[in-house]
Amino acid sequence: MAAHPPLPRRSRTRRLVLNGMIGALGLLVLALSYSFVERTLIHPSVDPRRSGSRGAGSAIQLDVLNGCGSSGAGSELTSYLRGRGFDVVDLRNYKTFDVQETLVIDRTANRENAKRVAYALGVAESNIVEQLNPDYYVDVTVVIGKDYHSLKPSQ
Repeated sequence: MAAHPPLPRRSRTRRLVLNGMIGALGLLVLALSYSFVERTLIHPSVDPRRSGSRGAGSAIQLDVLNGCGSSGAGSELTSYLRGRGFDVVDLRNYKTFDVQETLVIDRTANRENAKRVAYALGVAESNIVEQLNPDYYVDVTVVIGKDYHSLKPSQ
């Protein structure tokens, strides 16, 4: 068996560049595949539209109350929710700053809307409470607790 003659320098360089490009494209495909699986199966996006008869199909309206006292927590959470299609109509401080865990308050007896907001934030369903008020203009109220660093906008 005869040995192959050595490749010219230009061919080796070209082969090295092509192999590098194939490797980079392979990594890109892996990253995009992971992103797709994460967004569709592991953490699917939440639907910010109202369910039920009151304004079905329009964005869930909510207000955000800072109950933890940390400066900027309310603005950060509001930006996060608005970026996901929720209609945050008011941002203000809660009556106290000693709320330990973030609460999602259902204001219209439509727990599904409160569940959607809680899911979007990563708040446990056990922290959804119902406080109905027929004169209230929002579907849901979010009271930010001292656990706000563990919410999705902080990750």
